[in-house]
Amino acid sequence: MQSKLSKYSLVNGEFFPAASASLGITDLAIQRGYGIFDFFKSINGKFVFIEDHLDRFYFSAAQMHLPLKHSRQELKSLLQALMEKNELLDSGIRITLTGGYAEDGYTIAEPNMIITQQAFTNPTFSSQGLHLMTHPHQRQLAEVKTLDYLMAIRLQPLLKQHDADDVLYHDQGMLRECPRSNFFMVNHQHEVLTSATGILKGVVRKQLLNLKISGLTIVERDFNLNDLQQAQEAFVTSSTKNVMPVSSIDGRHIGNGQPGEVTRALAEAFNKLIA
Repeated sequence: MQSKLSKYSLVNGEFFPAASASLGITDLAIQRGYGIFDFFKSINGKFVFIEDHLDRFYFSAAQMHLPLKHSRQELKSLLQALMEKNELLDSGIRITLTGGYAEDGYTIAEPNMIITQQAFTNPTFSSQGLHLMTHPHQRQLAEVKTLDYLMAIRLQPLLKQHDADDVLYHDQGMLRECPRSNFFMVNHQHEVLTSATGILKGVVRKQLLNLKISGLTIVERDFNLNDLQQAQEAFVTSSTKNVMPVSSIDGRHIGNGQPGEVTRALAEAFNKLIA
């Protein structure tokens, strides 16, 4: 049986005990919140959709002008070595790249890279579904996986007040995403819709868009709050949730408030991909 606790983390390619791994206080991630990250899973010692995650990580780094010291193959070797050293076969792994130690607290310096690992159990399909609350917000640099979760964290007390599990952002009525997951809805025409613009294009989202299921059309197309009134089903996707049904939005049931056939079919198809 594997340990649930990570023993080691990597900082700039060197192993440190996880409890003592650290960065200096002048790093731009601390001073200005400047940096990027990516998060993915390992199941039975195998990284899940690793190439897609690294594609996004290197894209985010380039967009934020953060040069990487390690080649793609070197980075994969480090990830493998960390997993073996921690003896965590089922895990969540996070790679963080920061703005570095800036003398003026403002200018991009040589980035610092931190890789952490934690025990992670692959989520099971929930028959209860999530309760979402809509909120107007458009993340800046939406296609880049930055460290900026300011709005999502600020809204936590409001979510508790409304007995909601998560927030669903919209920009002047146009549906976008949840802070840590992509949003999908199924309409009367049996189309499965996910927003095309103003979002972080998730790796699980990409897998669903590539699925071929008879009788289903999965479409990237922007839609709005009014379209939600016609939603027969809704769900979110992410590495930590897989395909997770949404039972209500702003207190209104989606369909009959239970996971629908389309959501269940997509969840089953996705689980086969990562089995």
